[in-house]
This record gives sequence, structure tokens and C-alpha cells, in this order.
Amino acid sequence: MHKSFTTTASSPARIFLFTTASFSVLENDTFPGARAIAAAQGFTGGAGQTVLVPGANGRTESVLFGLGNGRDALAVAALAGKLPEGDYEIAEEGGQPLAHIAAAWADGAYRFDRYKSEKSKPPRLKVPGGNEGERLSREADAAAHLRDMVNTPSADMTPAGLQAEIASLADKFGATLTVIVGDDLLEANYPMVHAVGRAATAAPRFLELEWGNPDHPKVALVGKGITFDSGGLNIKGGDGMRIMKKDMGGAAHAIALAELVMSAGLPVHLKLYVSAAENAISGNSFRPGDILSSRKGLTVEIDNTDAEGRLVLGDALARACEFDPDLLMDFATLTGAARVALGADLAPLYTDDEALAADVLAASARTGDPVWRMPLWDPYLSDLKSPVADLVNSGGSFGGSITAAIFLKQFVSAKSWAHFDIWAWRKAKYGRPDGGAPCGLRAVWSMLEARYAG
Repeated sequence: MHKSFTTTASSPARIFLFTTASFSVLENDTFPGARAIAAAQGFTGGAGQTVLVPGANGRTESVLFGLGNGRDALAVAALAGKLPEGDYEIAEEGGQPLAHIAAAWADGAYRFDRYKSEKSKPPRLKVPGGNEGERLSREADAAAHLRDMVNTPSADMTPAGLQAEIASLADKFGATLTVIVGDDLLEANYPMVHAVGRAATAAPRFLELEWGNPDHPKVALVGKGITFDSGGLNIKGGDGMRIMKKDMGGAAHAIALAELVMSAGLPVHLKLYVSAAENAISGNSFRPGDILSSRKGLTVEIDNTDAEGRLVLGDALARACEFDPDLLMDFATLTGAARVALGADLAPLYTDDEALAADVLAASARTGDPVWRMPLWDPYLSDLKSPVADLVNSGGSFGGSITAAIFLKQFVSAKSWAHFDIWAWRKAKYGRPDGGAPCGLRAVWSMLEARYAG
């Protein structure tokens, strides 16, 4: 069971969730003196408002928490982020589905304490036993694993570190893992992965996990695993480089989804592909003006070495298409332009498959995990034309997230494909510091469950 959940609790404190609207029409006390206590502390159900009511022994016995307009599916994270250690149960849901409450609770209770001598002891929410509780726990574990990977410093989350994460899952779920490292990437025809990672001390590698029954529908997940992005010879400024340990956030999302697929026993034939490399600087760094070959056979002129994620993804997508998947999805912290367009929380979705887009957006609405569809505007392919190669790797300053997606599309030949240009990070929110965060994970997992769980 996830460490912020419990199925058994002795005398848990009761939590009462209210929107502003529902509290304004409350007629009866939810516990003795509730309305008087709320009035004394100015509680109206506003977003984040919290009242802790002690019992006779001085311990918290009841909690009032405001959901505001009730539209934020993770609103309860602000409560879990500040409650003291102990057991709690939901006495009034405030119109929130339990799945939203549990996901938010785990989100707010999360602490990255790998490097702290004193480990966290989160408040624990009472959840149902059986299949429902196991499902909530699986999802919370996968989200926490994603966040741990993104938050781990690049000195420890190297390409080999990403390999270790996937190898651990392969061992746990009986999957097979194939690894190609260093100069062997050239022999195996992953030239763009090799070019991006060859300057680093930690050797680049291509990681391919396989799990499930070959007779089941084929699902391929691809993740960008740039474990640190200096920008290469087009070096980033200090501010831009500060959180580049998160540039493997796409791989973290793909790994977390693979974990959910395998732990739930989803009836699919799964393949996970991760291009793992550090974009470093040394005498053999790839350069602006270089022309790279690719697994697809297309040549790519390098305009900017800081547009390296689409290069490693190009080789990975070409490899994934050789699997002939029924569904192919890639995840990448690909462009700052996506953040300018949609901000930190919205996950941009690119796909030409109308049915897939509808399914993902329906799952987004169902889970409260925001995803926004962006245009795969084919005329912008002209921005990626090179006079000396098939493509150039940077389409300029306009529509940067769109041209990056169009670049990736040139390497895809699959029945159904979606690309997610995520941030995998969150500025301080819900009372927690900056750090790794899921972006579209619950929406995509809900879509996969709806499609394949039967």
C-alpha cells in the first residue's frame, strides 16, 4: 500500500470537504459546533481554507477544508501537504470522486527525501481495501516513482541510472530488457542517440523493454531520456540550465506508464523505448552545421545543439515503428515553446488520430488531469527544410512546439501516434517547493484502461 494510504485506521480524524457553494447552503452541523467554529475562523469553503478542530485529547479530531469552486481535481493536495502525521478519513467528499481525492492526497503528501537523514512520515488517508484500494495505491506509487526519478540529481540519474530504473521494473514484472551502449549504438543504427550523447563521460544508451502476450494489442511507449541538458555547444544560460536534471522527464512518464500497465496486468503487448543520454560539452560534441544520419534514413542538419531531444526521439520512434504498434505514444520535455503556449500544468497533445484525441481528452475530463490538443500543422514542415539535408533540427522561434512535433512526425509510420510535449515540473504549488510532477500521466493511463481493460 502506498505510504500515504492505509486501509485500516484506529480513530482517524474526519475530513469534511466543502465548495464555497455547498458550504453556503449547509444547514446542519457536520460535527458539534461546526458552523460556529467555521464562523469564528472565517471559513467559507474558499480554496485552501483549513480549520483543524481538536478533540478532548488535544489531537485533531475534525478538519474543514475548502475546495473553492470545486474545479481543481488536485485541490486536496494543499491539505495533505500541511496536515501532521496521523490517520485521516473523508467524512464529506464535497462532490469530489474518491479517485481525485486520493490522487490529490498522495500528491500533497509526497516528499523527496532521498538525500535527507530524516525521512518523511506523511499523513495517511484511509482508502477502501480490495481492488479499489489497490488501484489507487498503484497510481500513487507510479506518480511518486516518476517524481523521484525527475527530482534525482543528474550525477545519480545518469543514463546508467535510467537503465537501472527500467531493469528493476523488468525484474519485478518478468519483462525483458535489451540495452545498447556507447559506440555499439552506431553498429546497431542509432546514430542520432550516439551523436547527442557521445561527448558525455556517462555513455549514451538505448533501452528497450518488452512485456506481455504477443497476441494482445501492441502498445509502444517512447521517452526522451536526456539526463542533463547543458545545451551542448549552443550552451544554455545559468537560469535555463538550473533544472535540466528534469530533461529526462519524458522517460520518467513513459516508465511510470509502463509500470502501471504491468502492475495492473493490462492485456497488451507492451514495448518501452528510452533513448538515454547526457547532452554535454567536450572536444567531440556534435556541432551546429553537422549533418547526422538517422535510423529512419533521413539526414538532419544541426541548426542548434540545444534541440537535441527531438534527435534522440527520432531514432527511438523509428525503432518503435518497426514493432508495428497499434498505438504509439511518446513523452518528452521537448520545448520551452510549449510552456509559453500552455503554461506549466497543461499537457500539450499532438495527434492526427481523431479517435485517440477524443479518448485522451475524455480521460482528461474524467480524471481532472488537464490535457490540451495542439495542431499538427503540416505547412510548418517548410520551416524544417534544409538546403543540404532532408531536415533541419530547429524550426525557428515561431510555433516551436508545433514544429518540434512536425519534426518527430517525419520519423513515425504507425497506425496511431500521439506526442506529449510536457514539462514534468511544477513551480511551488500546494504548499510544496519546486520539483518533478506528473503531467498528463493520469489522463493517459485512464485512456489505456478504458481501451484495453475490457
